[in-house]
Amino acid sequence: MQPPRPTDEADLERAVALARDADVAVVVVGTNEEVESEGFDLSSLALPGRQDELVRRVAAVNPRTIVVVNSGAPVLLPWADDVSAILLAWFPGQEFGNALADVLLGLVEPGGRLPTTWPDTEHALPSTQPTDGALRYDEGLHVGYRRYRAGAPAPRYPFGHGLGYTTWEYLSIDAPTSVDLDRDVDITVHLRNSGRRPGRKVVQVYLHRPGSAIERPARWPAGFTAISAAPGEEVTATVRLTTRAFQHWDTTDGRWNLEPGTFHVDIGSSAGAVHLTADLTVHIPSEPCR
Repeated sequence: MQPPRPTDEADLERAVALARDADVAVVVVGTNEEVESEGFDLSSLALPGRQDELVRRVAAVNPRTIVVVNSGAPVLLPWADDVSAILLAWFPGQEFGNALADVLLGLVEPGGRLPTTWPDTEHALPSTQPTDGALRYDEGLHVGYRRYRAGAPAPRYPFGHGLGYTTWEYLSIDAPTSVDLDRDVDITVHLRNSGRRPGRKVVQVYLHRPGSAIERPARWPAGFTAISAAPGEEVTATVRLTTRAFQHWDTTDGRWNLEPGTFHVDIGSSAGAVHLTADLTVHIPSEPCR
């Protein structure tokens, strides 16, 4: 038998009282194996129970509220604009406490970037309403982050998003203007750590192909790399784009093919934040003379 425990309302009131007198309030919310699993579907992306209410009530009495989200998949964060910071933890395991303390105290910079898109609401999400017991996945190429470039409502946090403890300035991009696509292509990006702390940045390269004769995503990731810099330091990041990044799958002959022409190269910090652009015209390499 377990001893009697306070009611949910009593727990909420105690959390609010503690937060009101604290310099900083840290609220940990999330999911667990009872509500999130690969073996069954979710009925909602909302945090279970009264966790949203907990965050709102704590943030109302302490403007310096940090929310740690401990989940393995996107959840809704309706209070995101009302708190000072959000840290996504992703079910980190037995060293969670030590790792979390190091990040919150600034000993380690949070360096992760989103591998998924986090929606603002459940409205207009694809494939959420079964019909006659069947769930249709008919979005085609425009799945995940691609959907939001194809006219869907803007997400809360786009694919690739993530912040650290410093700021960055994108200075310039060096890229060839025309290539025969018989080799990989190097894109060079110049950045500066414009903040007051050392930091690490994930430089992301995306492509899109205006006027394409085939169906394509509005933008797709082509490559990335990570660089580190001291405060005020300028650094160079080189991202290598493979030939596959420019190709498309041709269902008529069952292979990867290249549509020659001009691709837009977008340098950004996520699929939704572009800082530098360039045009790159690719050609199909000619057959060697025999």
